[in-house]
Order: sequence, then structure tokens, then C-alpha cells
Amino acid sequence: MAILIDETKRVIVQGITGREGQARTALMLGYGTNVVAGCTPKKGGQEVQGVPVFNTVKEADAYCRQNHDGPADVSVVFVPARLVKAAAIEAIEAGVKLVVIVPDRVPVWDAIQIADAAKAHGANFVGPNTLGIISPGKAVLGMIGGRAESAKAWFKPGNVGVISRSGGMSSSTAYYLGQVGIGLSTICHVGGDSVLGLRFPDVALLFQDDPDTEAIVIFGEIGGSQEEDLAALMKSGRVTKPVVAYIGGKAAKEGTRFSHAGAIIEGGKGTHAGKVKALTEAGATVVASFGDLPDATLKAIAATSGSAS
Repeated sequence: MAILIDETKRVIVQGITGREGQARTALMLGYGTNVVAGCTPKKGGQEVQGVPVFNTVKEADAYCRQNHDGPADVSVVFVPARLVKAAAIEAIEAGVKLVVIVPDRVPVWDAIQIADAAKAHGANFVGPNTLGIISPGKAVLGMIGGRAESAKAWFKPGNVGVISRSGGMSSSTAYYLGQVGIGLSTICHVGGDSVLGLRFPDVALLFQDDPDTEAIVIFGEIGGSQEEDLAALMKSGRVTKPVVAYIGGKAAKEGTRFSHAGAIIEGGKGTHAGKVKALTEAGATVVASFGDLPDATLKAIAATSGSAS
């Protein structure tokens, strides 16, 4: 199985007529994603990659219901940062239950308002500042893999879930796991901003409930509390599957931003040492070097298989 996205989910693209929207729609279609409609205000009636374009999400959703046996399940947002709040809330209020927000530089207050809207309507969002989500062999949302051909070559289906705070390292983690024969159920880049939709603990719980995911690999970073919150879930017994982790930013000092806005140590919180300690005490395998992730994951899977037999 997979979490969040598979080949059956009906996907719309907001901002489909823009440069990024067109390029990433080609990636998603080429990989097999069920992209059924797009929308850009005042561009209704056009087509992009054979996908019909509408002026609003409501119009795109109505088309989806009439022609694809149900409502739009997911919207992927490719609009300028200043327009993200309006686009995401439009999708949420139209009934879309998962919104993937790719753009970076979305104002923090806008992200907070998107989160409030999502909570009020029982929806989820990933991002802002996410490369997206891919369930190998099934579908991709966003821009992971760059091109359909490379995504198909790099990411193999299997039973390990990957959660990452880094866009580039999402792909790298999956690639190097694949080099030792580890296939993946889903890869989720949660985004690089300080205010996010789905975070490490949320995605880990989805993997926990997925019967075909045997282990969880995370690429963590300094800053915030996502890793510590995941450790708390492990300690409470809500996440019992093996967790293998690498935490980036060991050498960063307080006040230093590591890569992006969500990775900064402030007030002594979010340190590398604190995250490693929390995860280790919760039972995770935390590797000191990124290159050790594949072998550590193999050992974790083997240990789980051995204990089950």
C-alpha cells in the first residue's frame, strides 16, 4: 500500500497554466498520477498536457465529480507565494481533503491561517516549501524526481516509508536506500518552513497504520520539535515500527539557520544533541553519518523480521 497518494486519487493542479505548473503537471502525468483538472483564474477553457483548465477549484471539482466518479481528493498548489493562502483556502473550502503547497517564502501568518482553515474543514496540507510526496510505482505529487523517467528509475516500490525535512535529501535518502535493495512505500517531504501542515509525528502515524510499511526512515534537522514529538509517540507506544534516523546540522550554533527557515536553533531548543537523545531513548536507531542509513535500515528490517518469526 501507500499513504497520502496512490494511482486512484483524483488530483487537481492550482496554477496549472504557469511555468512550474505546466512542467510539474507533465512530471505527475508521466509518472501515472491521476491528474484530472487544473485551475487558474481567468484561464478557464484552456488545456495543459490534455488536462482541462477551470477558473476556480469549485468548477474543477464539479467537473471531476461529473467525469471521474467522485470529488477531487488532492490539490497541488503552484502559485506565487503571495497567492498561496487564497489558493489553499479556496481548495480546502471547496472540500479538497489534502493540499500540497510547493512554493517557498509563504508568510508565516498565511501558513497559520491555512492551518486554521484545514482544521475547521477536516482537511490536511503538506508544506509550504515542499517538494511533495511520491508513492513509488503509483503516483507523485509536486516535483520529487524532477522528471518522470528519473523518478521511475530512482525510486523502487517496497515496504519502507521515508519522511524528510529536506527536499534534496528526500530524494537522496530514497536513492541510497534503493542502492542496497530497499524499496519504499511512500516518501514525504514535509516542507522546510517553521509552520507546516503534516509533520513528522503525523506522517509516522500514517505509516504506523499502513500494513505494508515495515519501517520508517527519517532525515531530520536541527530546529523545531518534530523529532522530539515523534520520539514521544514512540515512547507512548503509538509508533511501534522500527525508526531509523539521521539528524543534519550537528555543527550548527545557536541562531544559525541550517538550510531553511524551519531549521534554526533558538533559545537552546531544537539542538542536534537533544534530538538524537530523544530518539535514541525512544528506541530509534540514530546514525552519526548519512552514509550509514542504508545498512542501519537493513539491520532494523532484519531484526523485525527475526523477532516476528
